[in-house]
Amino acid sequence: MSDDSESVIVVRRIKRVTGHGHHGGAWKVAYADFVTAMMAFFLVMWLIGVGTREQRAAISEYFKNPSADPGTATVAPPGKMGPGGASDSAIQLGGAMDLPRGKGDDRRSAPPASSKEAIEKQARAQEKARLEELMSQLNAAIQSSQALAPFKDQLLLDITSEGLRIQIVDKKNRPMFDTGSARLKDYTVDILHELSGFINRVPNPISISGHTDDAPYSSDHTYGNWELSADRANAARRALLEGGLQDSKIARVVGLAASVPFDKNHPSAAINRRISIVVMTQQAADAAKSPELGSKLPPLPQPIRAADTGAPTLTAPPPNKAI
Repeated sequence: MSDDSESVIVVRRIKRVTGHGHHGGAWKVAYADFVTAMMAFFLVMWLIGVGTREQRAAISEYFKNPSADPGTATVAPPGKMGPGGASDSAIQLGGAMDLPRGKGDDRRSAPPASSKEAIEKQARAQEKARLEELMSQLNAAIQSSQALAPFKDQLLLDITSEGLRIQIVDKKNRPMFDTGSARLKDYTVDILHELSGFINRVPNPISISGHTDDAPYSSDHTYGNWELSADRANAARRALLEGGLQDSKIARVVGLAASVPFDKNHPSAAINRRISIVVMTQQAADAAKSPELGSKLPPLPQPIRAADTGAPTLTAPPPNKAI
């Protein structure tokens, strides 16, 4: 066989490409979007950095409540700038510290830190402390004052539901008034002048009441213990004003005759003849001005007697018919 008759063998080799193929310009679009987003992010961060505290708080509040009214609707209600616009609610300053931190920690859903009841309770506690301080000052003055010390066994201090009560009581052979009269003894005037200075130290209004024993005043029914007790309470009011008490602090002046005896077992005892001055709590003062509020006064607590603070206590003397 000749060489021309030999067949020609052609070997085709397939070139394998191990690299990635050409993807066109899609990556450029993605990269441009990334760069744009990063530029916008840094622009926002720069604006926040140069903004004031109020502006940052407004931005925070907007993202917490972008709608005009809070709610659970799926469609945002219209605001000043259209649907989902800026809220009409007042801005609470505080910045990022006020951001909601979850369903249970959202400050908008939490109750207010200081409720009305808590504020009233705190005010009552402060008022009680103020009256107790006044009581301590009066106890100290009773022991040291030249005008009050001689009559310390006729002064009784205690705290009731209405406030700090100061009672000036009669003692056998040492009454506060002339017999059967509303004319004050000179030493009673001195006592009331001293008390007026202490009462002026607190802003609380006062109530003044006059009391008698149960002995009949006279056979004339036109003037009796009711009139006498009212006149004595009013005489005490005038003496307090002369001592410097502010007229605006007097909320009530009443005469109670023998209806509220100090010594219930001996209604004719001299100790029942007394003047009672109450430095009133605000709640008691409101009740005095508006009778329908009287039922809202808290129940009468256990009185804090002068004996509990070291001041002298009173014991009821034997019955004395003199009025």
